[in-house]
Amino acid sequence: MAKTKDRSVLIENRRARHEYFVEETVEAGLVLFGTEVKSVRHGKANLQDSYIALQNGEAFVIGFHISPYEQGNIFNRDPMRDKKLLLHKSEIRNLDMATRRDGYTLVPLKVYFSGNHAKMLVGVCRGKKLYDKRATIKQRDDQREMDRAFRNAGKQ
Repeated sequence: MAKTKDRSVLIENRRARHEYFVEETVEAGLVLFGTEVKSVRHGKANLQDSYIALQNGEAFVIGFHISPYEQGNIFNRDPMRDKKLLLHKSEIRNLDMATRRDGYTLVPLKVYFSGNHAKMLVGVCRGKKLYDKRATIKQRDDQREMDRAFRNAGKQ
C-alpha cells in the first residue's frame, strides 16, 4: 500500500499576500525539534512578522513563533529561536540573487507537512504600496459582485 502525502496547510501567513506581491515561491524543509513538531501539528504557531535571512550560505526563519508544547516540560525550546531552512546551495544562491534586487525580500507564506516532513513555502516578494493594496481590494470586491450577479441571474 502506497503512502499518501498529506499536504494540509497548518499555518498560513495570510497577511503576506496583502502586504507583498509574491513573484515566485520555493518549498523548503524546516528543521524542528520534537516538541516544536507537535505544537505545529496542533496549529500553535505564528508566521506574522517573520522573515527569512540568508547568513553564511544558510537560510534561517527569524521571528517564527512556535508556542511551547503543553506536555513538553524540559524538552521545550525557545519559542522565538531562529529555525533553519533546508535548501540546496543553488536554491540559496538563487534566492540571494533575487533579494539583491531593489525592494525584494523573502517571506514565509505557509507551513505544512509533506508526509512526516515539515515544509515551508517561501515567497520572493516585493512590497506593495498603499495604492496597490487598494487596487487589490477593489478587484476582489468587483469579482465578488460579478459572481453574485451571475448566481442571481441564474435563479430568475
